[in-house]
Amino acid sequence: MPKQVDHAERRQEIAAALWRIVTTDGIEAASIRRVAAEAGWSAGSVRHYFETQGQLLAFALELVSERVAARIALLPAEDDPRRRAGSLLRELLPLDAERRTEMRVWWAFTTRALVDPALEPLRHRAHDDLRQLCLQAADALGAADVALEGERLHALVDGLALHGLLAPDVTTPERQGALLDAHLAQVGA
Repeated sequence: MPKQVDHAERRQEIAAALWRIVTTDGIEAASIRRVAAEAGWSAGSVRHYFETQGQLLAFALELVSERVAARIALLPAEDDPRRRAGSLLRELLPLDAERRTEMRVWWAFTTRALVDPALEPLRHRAHDDLRQLCLQAADALGAADVALEGERLHALVDGLALHGLLAPDVTTPERQGALLDAHLAQVGA
């Protein structure tokens, strides 16, 4: 009987290889051939799943969003809106190795989307998803102006994430959490 291939698992393996390349050598180094070598596969095998580099890049970007959404879905129920908002928004910050890797990949793809029109719709959708999460958090917090506070939360999360990547010794995970909590304490107060 032929061996059953888990195609979803294979796609995840390819994306993991891509992420490793992006986080060490940049997105420009992530050719199909290089990703195949990193995954221990032939380029033809990778092309079976992703015909073009653009398809591979798009899948890897979507995977970041899916992983964040899956973690958010698993958050325990929380009655306190500030604690719930804090838990939700922390999933978007580079507070551990997994989220740091996701954030590095996200920023690399976001930068690439500025010059690659094929990635722009995905970047735009992920940006809108983040914006909606921030608006939901602002609404749950009882902000007087939900639209304004949602934008402030969005800017805060983006800024903390970027600073956490660029200066992790200054904007440590603890500092990111403290700054987020300080801001959330003022919303709706």
